[in-house]
Formats: sequence, structure tokens, C-alpha cells
Amino acid sequence: MTQTEVAEVMEPGGAQGVRRRDFIEVAAVSAAGVGALAVLVPLISQMAPSADVLAESSTEVDISAIAAGQAIKAVFRKQPVFVRHLTPVEISEADKVPLSELRDPQTLEERTKPGKKEWLITMGVCTHLGCVPLGTGQGEPKGEYGGYFCPCHGSQYDTAARIRKGPAPKNLVVPDYVFSSPTVVKIG
Repeated sequence: MTQTEVAEVMEPGGAQGVRRRDFIEVAAVSAAGVGALAVLVPLISQMAPSADVLAESSTEVDISAIAAGQAIKAVFRKQPVFVRHLTPVEISEADKVPLSELRDPQTLEERTKPGKKEWLITMGVCTHLGCVPLGTGQGEPKGEYGGYFCPCHGSQYDTAARIRKGPAPKNLVVPDYVFSSPTVVKIG
């Protein structure tokens, strides 16, 4: 048997089958693809936010234990947040203040959610230079207006966290929040 006859027996009709070179090319391209994926997956995944950043993107606060007239501090994006349960007296006092007397005029309704006027949620950072005002803890000074007092430069906020006295230019910032249940607030 000649070499041609052997080739015809191995490949009937003279058609070319998978040659060794074809197999090596397919294997090389496959290995290159796997190598590219091995490089790209970590590169792309490192651009995603880390677990601690995702965990801080929102904060849930249980407000069931906050009595009327009390406030607590929570943490949202590594900054303090004040959650205050206003009394009916504090609400009426805040509503009585003429907007013309305010440096940054806002009503209490604009600073709270509809139907939840007794819950005031603000960032706990003074709008002057970023200090943390006092007024949430037991015995902390609340200033002349019964809200918050910034010990750094003397800014004073009323019960609606609106600037009333001192160098701060704006009211305490109200973050985005929703009531996920009657007793839980999701901030962020």
C-alpha cells in the first residue's frame, strides 16, 4: 500500500479531517481566551464598590424606642445622623416661627415626610465648618432655641434643625430617607 492509499483509507473521499496543526491552533486560542478572562475578571471586579461601601450606602434605624422629645445619633456614610421625635409643643413652636426670621427659610413640613411631621431626620454635621452639634444626648446643651448647639463656633439650631444664630449659613441637611415600616427608617 502506498502513502496515498493509506491516506484515502484514513480519510474516505479524500476530505481533510482534523489535523494535528488545527488541534494545536484551537488549543492555543482557547488557552489565550482563558488567560484573557483570568486577567480581565479581577481587573473589572476591583472597580466595583467594596462590601463595606455597599453596606454604608444606606442605613436602617429602628425608631420604636425613641420617646417623644428624644433624639438619637446614627451613622450614615461615616457621618452622624440625628433622628428626633418631636413633641406636639416642639412642632407648634417650629410652626410659629415666621419664615422671614430664618436665614435659610424652610417650614417643618418641608423638612419632614407627609404624615410623619413628628420625625425629623437630619445630618448631624454643622453647615459652617463640619463640626458635630450637640443636643441629642441627655444633658447636652441644645442652645437658645431647644434644638442643636454647635460647640465649635456657636451656631444654634431650633427644634426643626433650622439655623437661628451663629455663623452657619444653612439648616442641617435632610438626607433622602423613607419609612420602610412604621418603626424603621431607611436612610439613603
